[in-house]
Amino acid sequence: MDNFDLTIKSMQKPTDTQLKKLQDYFNEMPIDEILAGLHFAKNRWTAKDAGVLKVGRKSIINREVHAVTSEQAQWRLKNWKMMIANYRKRGYSYPTISRIKKILQEISNKKSR
Repeated sequence: MDNFDLTIKSMQKPTDTQLKKLQDYFNEMPIDEILAGLHFAKNRWTAKDAGVLKVGRKSIINREVHAVTSEQAQWRLKNWKMMIANYRKRGYSYPTISRIKKILQEISNKKSR
């Protein structure tokens, strides 16, 4: 195995623990994998910095039920099979879909009384 020196400029001074972790990563992993991870981390950091990072089930559910009126919720529940098909096309899991349905039912009941 060949050894190479790598110089990194950083805005922060890394701690000894962080330097050891970096050294371990470079010793154990192929460069392509490290670059792929850094590419992902940079994209995530950019989205987080811009305030558009939306991850996880909770944000998906909030996006689907945000500003839904009682009438819209009732229509979606009446046409639930079609809604499931649309949600599955978007790649939503069944637990996510069932949570969306639960919130739609709450919206429908709350405002129709």
